[in-house]
Amino acid sequence: MLQWIDEAAGAMAASTCCTPNMITLKMDEVVFKKPVKVNQHIRIYGEVNHIGRTSISLRMEARRFDFDLHDESVVCSTKMLFVKIDDFGKASPINPEICEKLRIQSKEKPNE
Repeated sequence: MLQWIDEAAGAMAASTCCTPNMITLKMDEVVFKKPVKVNQHIRIYGEVNHIGRTSISLRMEARRFDFDLHDESVVCSTKMLFVKIDDFGKASPINPEICEKLRIQSKEKPNE
């Protein structure tokens, strides 16, 4: 499950920041709320928490989907931090236009 979440989050970070050069820096505590059995359908969702000069923070959630009930239930969640790197493995700035666009979008979200 952790590998799936890391791969999904890495793909989201790369897509959001328009670069394949994103690496996992940190995964916070993972809370496993429900068990998952073989052959159960899992869906993984992510949301941008924060974007900085060289990093992006994501909130990730895995949900078990029940095809009969058309219902999802959260099985685990975590927060993750990714950093953009250059060809030498050092932190590299995320395109400032992308950062600004994400900041504007997060301000426009209605309060939940």
